[in-house]
Amino acid sequence: MDNKIKEKKKISPYTKNAAISYILVTAGFIIVTLLNMMGAVSSSLQGQLVPICAYIIMAVSLNLVVGISGELSLGHAGFMSVGAFSGIVVSGMLENSSMPDAARLACAVIVGAVIAGIAGFLIGIPVLRLRGDYLAIVTLAFGEIIKNIMNIVYVCKDNAGLHISTSPDIGQGEGARMLLNGPMGATAVQRISTFTSGFVLILITLFVVQNIMNSRQGRAIMACRDNRIAAESIGLNVMKYKLMAFTISASLAGMGGALFGLNYSSLLPIKFNFNTSVLILVFVVLGGIGNIWGSIIAATILTILPEALRQFADYRMLTYAVVLILVMIGTNNLKMRAWFANLWDQIKPGKKTGPDTEGGSAA
Repeated sequence: MDNKIKEKKKISPYTKNAAISYILVTAGFIIVTLLNMMGAVSSSLQGQLVPICAYIIMAVSLNLVVGISGELSLGHAGFMSVGAFSGIVVSGMLENSSMPDAARLACAVIVGAVIAGIAGFLIGIPVLRLRGDYLAIVTLAFGEIIKNIMNIVYVCKDNAGLHISTSPDIGQGEGARMLLNGPMGATAVQRISTFTSGFVLILITLFVVQNIMNSRQGRAIMACRDNRIAAESIGLNVMKYKLMAFTISASLAGMGGALFGLNYSSLLPIKFNFNTSVLILVFVVLGGIGNIWGSIIAATILTILPEALRQFADYRMLTYAVVLILVMIGTNNLKMRAWFANLWDQIKPGKKTGPDTEGGSAA
């Protein structure tokens, strides 16, 4: 009877990883908030807090595709741009209402997530029929297509309502105001994103992704990743589960994009180019493919690092590249990985000490 109770109380690895992620994010938020209240956070770092939150959301959401689903996507910045500009349009429409900023931001984030999810679903139908390098190239192309579409979209708000066109000849009505101005992007945006809202959205992203991983659907997605033929042989609809992961990832990217876009007074479509997609992929790879809290740490460090290296002036990005190479070499070194694994075994909660444990760890 006692053994059965112990088995029921045993915590699964998924629950442990989820708890670590929540604790890590919450501790970071509390520490940064306290330091900010004491004036110990520089103005440069204060300006990076919301982008850090947005990039964490992007990294965790991309990990759902790359790490959990096993597909290589290079167009994640396209979904980020859809969420960013959709959120900006929604925020601009509600600007003169009596709605508080937090509620307006929530509406912008929800709309950005929904529209990006729809875009991900429509793109995923043809894209996910491909595999490997072909999939990566096509997602890259779709990301660039989305960016170029944003370059020709004009959105104007006036007393008659909202007007959307691919021609700049709009906005002639009374009280007209351009929300999106083609290649000039969004200008005069009211900044309503906050570090607290970023923290809440990170928790939502972690909740969604980690619950998918620990669900029946998540296990089906990982089964399709590990062996597509075996998954199909037991009746799993591989396309369905791949599309599910891709759509949810795109929706979360749109949510992060809305948070990111409403943190700047102006935003250009060129910001969401191929380099941004690669940067998000670097967060995932450096943190460990399929490793959620690794993506959180990597996104935080690599967002802060370029600014921290600004003192090196012309050699800043060279130093940044060298640091990336050294970290990648270090994390792929078997001896170093074994050392870190052994260290984690010694310090993790609930670790039993004794001869048996040490022997098992050494093995």
